[in-house]
Amino acid sequence: MIKDKQQYLDIFGVTEQDLHRLTGEGISRGGDYVDLFFENTTYGNLMLRDSEVTSGGQHIDYGVGIRVLSGEKTGYAYSESTALPDMLSACKAASAISSGNPSVTDYGTAAPFRGSPNPAADRYPVGKHWRSTPVGEFLPFLRDLEKEVRSRDARIVKVIAMLSWEVSDVLMFNSLSELKYDTRPMGTVSVSAIFQKDGKTENKTTSRSWRTGVEMLTGELIRELAGLVVKGIDDRFEAQRPKGGKMDVVMGAGASGILLHEAMGHAFEADFNRKGQSIFTGKIGQKVCAENISIVDDATLRGNRGSLNFDDEGVPGQRTCMVENGILTSYLHDRISARHFGVSPTGNGRRESFRYAPIPRMRATYMENGDAAPEDIVSEVKKGIFVDEFSNGQVKIGEGDFTFYVRSGYLIEDGRLTRPVKDINIIGNGPAALADIVAVGNDLIVDEGAWTCGKGQSVPVSCGIPTVLVKNLTVGGE
Repeated sequence: MIKDKQQYLDIFGVTEQDLHRLTGEGISRGGDYVDLFFENTTYGNLMLRDSEVTSGGQHIDYGVGIRVLSGEKTGYAYSESTALPDMLSACKAASAISSGNPSVTDYGTAAPFRGSPNPAADRYPVGKHWRSTPVGEFLPFLRDLEKEVRSRDARIVKVIAMLSWEVSDVLMFNSLSELKYDTRPMGTVSVSAIFQKDGKTENKTTSRSWRTGVEMLTGELIRELAGLVVKGIDDRFEAQRPKGGKMDVVMGAGASGILLHEAMGHAFEADFNRKGQSIFTGKIGQKVCAENISIVDDATLRGNRGSLNFDDEGVPGQRTCMVENGILTSYLHDRISARHFGVSPTGNGRRESFRYAPIPRMRATYMENGDAAPEDIVSEVKKGIFVDEFSNGQVKIGEGDFTFYVRSGYLIEDGRLTRPVKDINIIGNGPAALADIVAVGNDLIVDEGAWTCGKGQSVPVSCGIPTVLVKNLTVGGE
C-alpha cells in the first residue's frame, strides 16, 4: 500500500524540514551521504496446537535508523523515539562513528530516484487490512485448517497451525533529497503434522506467505496446505538412505531453488565481491555456466514475499538479471557497492528493521525456464537421485562449497523414479554445480513458502527453479 505522504510524516511526527535538518547535520559533521529509515511495524501471531490456542499476541516496533557514510566508513545509530532532539543525538552518534576518513563525495548531487511513490504501481495488493481485523476472526480459519489436515490421513497424531502477520509503515529520506514511503503487508500461514505408523514417526511442515491482506485466508488455501502437508508421507515411511557417492542429481521445480539461493545467490551479492570474498569476484562479463541458463533476482512479482516497491535505501524495486545466457552480467548492489563499482544500485539494499544498516540481500531469486520437458530430464539419467525438499544448507561464500540436507527424494534408475530416499546430504561447489547443469526444464515454479534469509540479520525472500539436471554432485548416504 502507498498512502499519502503526509500520513507517513504524521505517523512519525516529523516534517520535511526536520528531515532536511537531520541529513544536513550529518553532512555538516563530515559525512558524504546520510540516510534516514523510519519504521512503524505491527506484528501479530496466533497458534493452534491440537485444537487449543497455545500462543498469540500482537506488538509494535517503532523507531528510526540513521546512517552516515564518510569515505569507506559507515556510522549507524538508531532511536526508538522520533522526537527531534533524540534523532539529532542519534545522528551525532552515527557521524562520530564514521568520522576520521577523507571525504570522497562521489554520491553525486543529482538525485536519480527523486520521483514520488506511485500508488498505481504498488506491488502489495490489500483487500482487507490486517491491522483493522480483530484477532478472533482468524481462529475459525485455523480450526478449519486443522480439521482439513486431520481428515486427509488417519495416521496424524498432532497438528500445529499458525498464522502470523505484519504491517510496516516505512519512510525513507536521504541527503540527496530523495523521499520514499510505503506500507508493507505480510501474511504467513504454516501447518505441521506428525504422523505415526507401526512404531515409526514422520513429520512435515508446509507454508504459504504473501505480501497481501486478510483476503488470502481462503478455503482454497486450506485445501492446498492440507494437500501439501500429507503429500508423499507414504513414501516417507518407506524411504531409506541410499548408497552415497558421485552421481547425477535432478532438482525438482520450486523449493529446490533454495540451493540456487544459498549456493550461488549469496556469492552474487556485491558486498562479498567488493571485499574480494566471493568466488565470483572479478568475473563480470565472463561465462559461468551453459548458454541456456539465466538467473534473476526480482522485486517486481506482485504480492510475492520477496518483492519490494522500494528497497530499504529508497531505490525502486526492479528485476535484476545476474546471469544472462550463461554470462555473469550483474552483482546485487546496495548504494555502497554501486558506488564502488561505478554502477547504479539494483534495489537490493535491505535490512531486518530500523535497528540495522542495509546490506546487499536477495529478494525473489530464480532460474528462468529452459526448453526441456521435466520427464525427459529424468529419462536421461541412468543412475542418480531426484530431490525436491531441502533443509539446513551451509555455504562457504569464499570457496563456494555447500552442503544441503535432503528430507525427501527418489532414486533414479534407468530413467525412472524408483525407491524413495531420505536423510541424505548433497555436497558440492556452487560455481562447479552451476557449470555442471546440463539440462533446464520448462516448468519454473517460484515457491510461495515462508522463506527467510539470514545474513547477520533476517529478511523475507522467495526462491524458485525449473527442474534441472546437475552432473557429478556428491550424495552423502550409506
